[in-house]
Amino acid sequence: MNTYNKILLSVDLTVESNQVAHRAMNLGAKEIHVIHVIEPLSLAYGGDIPMDLSTVQDQIHDQAKTHLIEFAKTLNVPTERQYLVFGRPEAEVHRVAEEIDAELIVVGSHGRHGLSLLLGSTANGVLHGASCDVLAVRVGIAEDEQKN
Repeated sequence: MNTYNKILLSVDLTVESNQVAHRAMNLGAKEIHVIHVIEPLSLAYGGDIPMDLSTVQDQIHDQAKTHLIEFAKTLNVPTERQYLVFGRPEAEVHRVAEEIDAELIVVGSHGRHGLSLLLGSTANGVLHGASCDVLAVRVGIAEDEQKN
């Protein structure tokens, strides 16, 4: 198996991100970068909300920034390799991966029975269109179940 020198770890900052990070860290890369993408509320809700969501979006950003810093600290990932961006998750993960010349993107997936369940998910979006290898780590199950 090839050794990856530069990995982009894409996380949603839930508790399941720890499973994804554990898998990425075990690959022995020289450099781990961590990205968390905040989908703008106008995209998440189709832009049909007749109110100003900028205050809520700012609060989401501030909270995500704090969580990303704490999460990255547990992995010893320095600030210059942490990315908190707004946009469509799959597009932003692709953009940052290309920007940093990542050799592998590691992302969590809730799919339990094959790629067909990934359709429409962020993991599927990252997988289709990435210019480098992608590892989709199954989350939401016990780690010893992953080995089977």
